[in-house]
Amino acid sequence: MTPHSGNHRDHNAPKGSDKSTDPVCGMQVEMSDKALAREYGGETFFFCSEDCRETFDKDPWFYASDRSEKTRQAVQPGTQWTCPMHPEIVRDEPGSCPICGMALEPMVPSDETSGELVDFTRRMWISAAAAVPLVILTMGELVGLPVRDWLGHRIATYLEFLLATPIVLWAGQPFFRRGLESLRSLSPNMWTLISLGVGAAYVYSLFATFAPGVFPAQYRMGDGVGTYFEAAVVIITLVFVGQVLELRARERTGDAIRALMDLAPKTARRILPDGTEYDAPLENVVEGDLLRVRPGDSVPVDGEVAEGHSSVDESMITGEPVPVEKTEGDRVTGGTINKNGTLAIRATQVGADTVLAQIVEMVAGARRSRAPIQGLADRVSSIFVPTVVAAAVVAFLSWLAVGPDPALAYAIAAAVSVLIIACPCALGLATPISITTAAGRGAQAGVLIKDAEALERMGRVDTVIVDKTGTLTEGQPKLTDVVALQGYDEDEVLSLAAALERGSEHPLAEAIVDGAKSRGVKPDRAQDFDAITGKGVRGMVDGRLVALGNRAMMGEVGIDSDMADEAADVLRAEGKTAMYVAIDNQLAGLVAVADPIKKSTAGAIRDLHALGLTIIMATGDNQRTAEAVARELGIDEVRAGVLPEDKKKLIDELRAKGARVAMAGDGVNDAPALAAADVGIAMSTGADVAVESAGITLMRGDLVGLVRARKLAKATLRNIKQNLFFAFAYNAAGVPIAAGVLYPVVGLLLSPMIAAAAMSLSSVSVISNALRLRRVDL
Repeated sequence: MTPHSGNHRDHNAPKGSDKSTDPVCGMQVEMSDKALAREYGGETFFFCSEDCRETFDKDPWFYASDRSEKTRQAVQPGTQWTCPMHPEIVRDEPGSCPICGMALEPMVPSDETSGELVDFTRRMWISAAAAVPLVILTMGELVGLPVRDWLGHRIATYLEFLLATPIVLWAGQPFFRRGLESLRSLSPNMWTLISLGVGAAYVYSLFATFAPGVFPAQYRMGDGVGTYFEAAVVIITLVFVGQVLELRARERTGDAIRALMDLAPKTARRILPDGTEYDAPLENVVEGDLLRVRPGDSVPVDGEVAEGHSSVDESMITGEPVPVEKTEGDRVTGGTINKNGTLAIRATQVGADTVLAQIVEMVAGARRSRAPIQGLADRVSSIFVPTVVAAAVVAFLSWLAVGPDPALAYAIAAAVSVLIIACPCALGLATPISITTAAGRGAQAGVLIKDAEALERMGRVDTVIVDKTGTLTEGQPKLTDVVALQGYDEDEVLSLAAALERGSEHPLAEAIVDGAKSRGVKPDRAQDFDAITGKGVRGMVDGRLVALGNRAMMGEVGIDSDMADEAADVLRAEGKTAMYVAIDNQLAGLVAVADPIKKSTAGAIRDLHALGLTIIMATGDNQRTAEAVARELGIDEVRAGVLPEDKKKLIDELRAKGARVAMAGDGVNDAPALAAADVGIAMSTGADVAVESAGITLMRGDLVGLVRARKLAKATLRNIKQNLFFAFAYNAAGVPIAAGVLYPVVGLLLSPMIAAAAMSLSSVSVISNALRLRRVDL
């Protein structure tokens, strides 16, 4: 293939050069017989790589035109990482927050699995593999395996050392690094406690193994001094288990973003000026492109209808199940579904400017603003850690100054005892064990808990915002009323209306046909069927001219609908959609369709009020329908005609007034509000993205689950507070004893072994208390 000057990119290369510009990436390419090239439209294009040539082949018209200049990607900055609790912390690479020690997460969602999750999972399994034999070595005799007696104390201690050392020095290395960072930043947190506790147990055990002579006689057990290698390894293992569970939960937050992105198709059918059509990559669509949207297709980008008419399912935006009629000049939104007609649309917003992209950003932004699961424990730790360290230092200096000989040995033992008794094992268990137990109990009752934070916050909310469609109602229109005027009967009106609607794909038509079947009415087939956009339908049924639709439809066929307007208004006041039926140019009656309220909703609303919650309904439906539903259910406040961004603004408004807000919904349109609320509650019967954006999912799809979630949350919150009390009470009582305050009075000096026993007892108390949640009454 020989180069020629017909390549319209040549003007970008230096004058007189033998280089061309790659139409895909913009790089300069040598023009030669060996170069990668492709002919299109009478021109030859050269490429820097096979990838660029393959990309060109997918959309040659786009890259051969100046339109590619509008979308060629500029050099993007690398992924930045931030802390969910402290958004002011931004880094160019992954790591941990210097304030709270929490793992940073990418600001832009990624398909890649977190490197820290992979690393921590590996460290967790290796730690667990070492923890099992260590526990058997130290506690085997309790279950009939006196391994320590078989091996002898000295050999068993050396074996413990060999098993524990790689775990402490390698697996626990991230803990020590974060603990050190917390000290450098003067922000003591959980990692400070963990690193101090593990480090103290390990260093003490090293002295006990290799220099037992430095300890007073009362610290000896037979052949030597007791060690705490197993405590160090078990603590590391438990902490890794908690971290892996948390990281996995945080990984799933990206699923909500991906589910939203999947609503937009990967390609768009572009219409060229000569009328040719082909599927182009979505990222190549630019403002002004003419696109074809066929029946059943997703609308690729935001645009304006240039040609055709159809009904479009906009439930992802409005949450309402009834499609909206679209004709020339109407706006359409990317991600919505075209139902039965063919549309040609002109792209007006593409890429990050589309409504769908903005919803994605709202979800991602709300997720980043969340507080971490261990926030309460960290706040307590910020006071507890300095207190424990100060107590250990005071104990060491006091014994060193006034203690009996050998003063140094007493000082070391006292300081280590203080640190060991303050080991945060129970603190680490306090929240996760309650949440784990509550999650199991919730699953039995149809309440799926995604993370601890959601359950904690659910116990504190005072306001619940609920969507109407699919949350309070069934989410599927149904026939509710048939009104026959004088001279006609209900079965006749319904039979003819259903016969006509059998030719329509509109959801309201489906509701009428299904309603006729449920009433035992068998409709005939309609002929000469004609759908009039925005008005209704008409046709011939068994030789009779039948028309069905709104007032405009009646006007279309020359019928005065005044005589039925009052009855229609009564139906509309009840939240129903009323349609006129005319037979042979005479008004025959009305049929009404509505989205029925779930049978369990009214009782659930009463229970929620009894639990002290204020209920607000926020819906994309009209004011009249929304108020009718609110009156029937006794809802406190109604916000009608709201869009996704309006729901999120409502939440922000309520929170600014001091309210703690829960949001319950089931649609894509609810995702930003679910993510922005203090706690999001999704119906499992709804959209995947709603479920992914929520912290709690009601598996049975009704508000009874919301009542159960509230009761479970209150019980769990009480349980967590009790656990934290147990976790700190033993430490608070044990630290002064471990420091030796009773020694001058009764000669009692708490050894590290007793300190470890107290630490274990606090863990047992926490676990036993948490298990009570399995019996909580929901």
